[in-house]
Amino acid sequence: MGEISSQTKNKVEVCFSPTLFPIYFDNRNCIVVVIDVLRATTAICAAFEDGVAAVIPVATIEEATEYKQKGYVVGAERNAEVIDGFDFGNSPLTFQKGKYKDQTIVLTTTNGTQAIDVAKNAQQVIIGSFYNLDAVCDFIEKEDKDVLLLCAGWKERFNLEDTLFAGAVVEKLAENIRFHDLADSAIAALNLYENAKGNLYQFLGESSHRKRLSNLNLEEDIVCCLTLNQSKLVPILKGNKLEVHKIESPLSAVS
Repeated sequence: MGEISSQTKNKVEVCFSPTLFPIYFDNRNCIVVVIDVLRATTAICAAFEDGVAAVIPVATIEEATEYKQKGYVVGAERNAEVIDGFDFGNSPLTFQKGKYKDQTIVLTTTNGTQAIDVAKNAQQVIIGSFYNLDAVCDFIEKEDKDVLLLCAGWKERFNLEDTLFAGAVVEKLAENIRFHDLADSAIAALNLYENAKGNLYQFLGESSHRKRLSNLNLEEDIVCCLTLNQSKLVPILKGNKLEVHKIESPLSAVS
């Protein structure tokens, strides 16, 4: 089989902080994957898997308060803790037994919803986490566009866990010749993931946010967030709401 020309290969880049997004966002036709593994994007995926109808992500507590006053169920988190007066924070374990089934909920978090807000003008924004890794990769391959993996980080700073997920996506996409145009950032994320994938939990043992969550007795959240492929759903930003796209094809096993 002949080589696919460089003009037909899709570019894969990783943006390690929302602050850098304007630099990387030079192709409005690309797919932007927002990543906040610990814990916002995992919680969003868990919410849809548990039957939530839609999620409205907002950047500020003031916006969240306005929605609360209108009668919405609203989650609000800052510095890994639930803000007083709101219904929940950003733990994926909130969403069990259909507690908010068929409801539209609102969420604001320290990092993840800020990243969604930064990316909102992209043509296509989806939500990624280890929770829905294969579904995200399958969706990207079917869309057949350039990809920008946007790491929420921690207060605009680089973090390990989001970069590891970006590397996991790069690893799977690179198996497809149409996604062989890897930027240096994608290669870096891939190399990091290849070192970590045998035991993500252990690899992140000294990472800042894992320690932050551990100090708040949130180990169960960490385990959930690092468990692969619990959902076949891909949340997609449509207007100001995240809605769900279900991947119908069988998921391939992750090594």
